[in-house]
Amino acid sequence: MCSLAGAGVLTVGLTAFPTAAQAQTPVLCSEGSLVDAIATANAAGGDTLLLLPFCTYRLTSAHGRGPAGPVGLPPITSPITLLGMGSTITRDPSAPAFRVMEVEGAANVPSTKGQLSMVGVTVSGGSAVPPYPGGGISNLGGTVSLVSSGVTGNTAVAGAGIYTDNGSVSLTTSSVSGNTATTRGGGIYVNSGGVNLLASTVGGNAPDNCAPSGSVPGCS
Repeated sequence: MCSLAGAGVLTVGLTAFPTAAQAQTPVLCSEGSLVDAIATANAAGGDTLLLLPFCTYRLTSAHGRGPAGPVGLPPITSPITLLGMGSTITRDPSAPAFRVMEVEGAANVPSTKGQLSMVGVTVSGGSAVPPYPGGGISNLGGTVSLVSSGVTGNTAVAGAGIYTDNGSVSLTTSSVSGNTATTRGGGIYVNSGGVNLLASTVGGNAPDNCAPSGSVPGCS
């Protein structure tokens, strides 16, 4: 297990939501509502989406395709914040293989500025189509920030939980656990870019937690 600052993941009740007043778009507890909300946010240049507390958004089919195969939700190409409170975004076990989320940035997809921020949300059940990496979240040149969130139970050839290439990832009071890769990086795989852990844990992933060795400070 890998951790920093000796702190575990905060409980939902301790999730820190932004205190400043800001516009938020509520998202009903359904696959279609979440897909439409993200597509609309991308078209509008970004948005803050308020997920229904304790809702499980169950994805039964892929609703997008990026440079690395099918994606459950539309690839994120603008600044999008998902505010949840015990909310889960998961691929239905009976669905075809696809990763759950993909963030696209200019480094890999020209003219895009994908930024994903998640608070109090769990991403699970993703299964990236071989030979593509990134079962839960694939970050292709964008920015990913997880706060009091989790990435668990995802599979891929590499980076089963999180895969990042030419982008940045930060985890605060979050966890990456129970993910399985067929090669390396069961929890996190860094092709390029950086990953920062703050009071977060990466543990219980197979065959390892982070790869390549030394790519994620505080994780092995």
